[in-house]
Amino acid sequence: MNKPILVTGGTGTLGRAVVARLLADGLPVRVMSRRPRPTGDDRPYEWAVCDLAKGTGLDAALADVRAVVHCATNARNDVATTRRLAEAARRSGSQGPHLVYISIVGIDDVPLPYYRSKRAAERIVRESGLPWTILRTTQFHDLVATMTAVQRRLPVVLTLSGVRVQPVEVTEVADRLAELVQGAPTGRVPDMAGPEVRDARDLAAATLRAMGLHRRVVPLRLPGKIARTLRAGGLLAPDRAIGKVTFEQYLAGRG
Repeated sequence: MNKPILVTGGTGTLGRAVVARLLADGLPVRVMSRRPRPTGDDRPYEWAVCDLAKGTGLDAALADVRAVVHCATNARNDVATTRRLAEAARRSGSQGPHLVYISIVGIDDVPLPYYRSKRAAERIVRESGLPWTILRTTQFHDLVATMTAVQRRLPVVLTLSGVRVQPVEVTEVADRLAELVQGAPTGRVPDMAGPEVRDARDLAAATLRAMGLHRRVVPLRLPGKIARTLRAGGLLAPDRAIGKVTFEQYLAGRG
């Protein structure tokens, strides 16, 4: 039980939250990052410098770990990095560590290239020969807010017409991942979604209000299969609305 849990992407939005939750539970943690540990960081975890894209430092990062929460993601190389991680994990012991993978609601229906790569990465995890667990969630609150915030210098804010989303709080996802990695491998567990199904235009307007900005929100109705599946609810899991934090509560928490 004293073996650490490795968190890939441990300095990212989700990874940081997972690390914080595991530490709060009193568990040994090893953070994987491409960069050296920041000077003055004295938090009680181990640090592993590893470039998943190249594989450098990977075997050392996996040495003597009991589980891995794979939070690192990159639209360009998710498949290759997940395959490299799984192969190295198999080399690390007879059974290998419990591999917990975070994925996205809707990847079977929405034909986005990134979603195709997440689906392929899931298949790698399932066929890895490792004990595994996969959790799919809806979009994080901060991603939804950022889509508006990055347009703050424009005279209008663009959004997708007729698209509904169900954003979830990242710390709640981290809590669920921490629970899963401490338990037995479960395969694909039920999806996790936020508490409210909201129109993308409504969320953009709420973000602007929280930022104190006055911009007109202009919905764009895009053609094509991707837009049609989004309008049809491809990003939603209304029967899995188990998150508690609403979008307005998230915005208020950001100050």
